[in-house]
Amino acid sequence: MRFLSFFVLFIVLLGCSNNETLDENDPDEINVFINRQSTGSSANDILSDTTFKGLIVELVYVEGYEPRQTSVDNFISFLADRIYKPSGITVSKRALPSTGKSTYSIEDIADIERAQRQFYNTSNTIAVWAYFTDGKSDKDTQENVVLGTAYWNTSFVIYEETLRTMSNSPLEPSRTVLETTVINHELGHILGLTNLGTPMQNNHEDPEHEHHCNDENCLMYWASEFAVGLGNMTAVPQLDMQCLEDLKANGGK
Repeated sequence: MRFLSFFVLFIVLLGCSNNETLDENDPDEINVFINRQSTGSSANDILSDTTFKGLIVELVYVEGYEPRQTSVDNFISFLADRIYKPSGITVSKRALPSTGKSTYSIEDIADIERAQRQFYNTSNTIAVWAYFTDGKSDKDTQENVVLGTAYWNTSFVIYEETLRTMSNSPLEPSRTVLETTVINHELGHILGLTNLGTPMQNNHEDPEHEHHCNDENCLMYWASEFAVGLGNMTAVPQLDMQCLEDLKANGGK
């Protein structure tokens, strides 16, 4: 197995702004729209080192809703185990004030990203945006509560306030286990699982839950991103062999 050396840097960058007007005469101008494509469409770019040798994760959270450091470490380990990035994996971590909203649509989340995102793809590095928000998803129902959503090719949101209400009690999973599970699950969608940009080597998509694995013990089982059956979760689910085979066939480890 190929060895990937990786490092984690926690930095605070202030004063950056996003310019969405491209200057065709400026070769260094960053095209922000490359990071606003369909979920799973950049799976091979993230998994392989064909185009991008490094990866930066822009981890942004609402003040007071920072994920646990162990959860972040687990996420980076999950990435390092699956992708080829010889230049390493970097994390840029910072806080934002709350918008004051109690419920968020995906368009609300996307608007926050448009205003606040600082890192986009460069010639050698691919960038991922991970946002941990207060408030809840507008897709919540009495039956299902949304804990996370991958919504663009390099973007996902974790509903951290909701997640905290579902963890750390005697009949619930620990916060670290639940955070790690939901973060890794949403990253799995960005990596094209299941049947979402990374071709399946064998048919294992759940016919009742699109783009989720049919193995209930797999990380990509649909319940991992909803508050369903959490009382039995004592450890972070892993990818099953079929999901692993899919990632390897699309350029990953």
